[in-house]
Amino acid sequence: MGLLQVLTGRRRLRPPSTDRLFAIATAGVAFEAAGMACDGAAAIVFQSLETADFRSIVEDMKEVVGATAAELAASVQTTQDEYGFSWLILRGGDLDGLVTGVNAVADAIQAGGYGERLLCAVFPFRDGQRRKLYWIYNFKRGSFYPFVPEPGSQRRDNERELILRAQAERELPIEPELSRWFALWGIPI
Repeated sequence: MGLLQVLTGRRRLRPPSTDRLFAIATAGVAFEAAGMACDGAAAIVFQSLETADFRSIVEDMKEVVGATAAELAASVQTTQDEYGFSWLILRGGDLDGLVTGVNAVADAIQAGGYGERLLCAVFPFRDGQRRKLYWIYNFKRGSFYPFVPEPGSQRRDNERELILRAQAERELPIEPELSRWFALWGIPI
């Protein structure tokens, strides 16, 4: 009976807990040991809604995270990508602080009733050869996946992504379906 209610729209499934987002902070220690370093930035990506309430939530969170970021010598900015998605970007600070900031924004958006507007969180890292790679947290699935774009093209290094998955399976809730490892081209961090 529960599944029928979900399928007919009478009942919604609970979204995954944002607590799973904090796994990246713990995994950061293992990543450093494996030669991956946090790039000193993070972003939360969401679909904006042109209502006063939604704009107010985002502006309030930008101020709150900005005030906290100022204590950590970090900065906060917003931008919109070519697809119309909004990016709230945190720069500077350590991985723990970045994760906490992203989580605070996500919690505020969910508390305002707009949780379905959250898309993902993006955490850039650099490997031992200084190549950029990203760990993407899908809010709807409550899981992470690696994204490794090849420099100068809209191609990705699938082999490296699979290696990263194998290295992080014990540390992170990894998205099991490879078809849900979406490419994010033009990441502004």
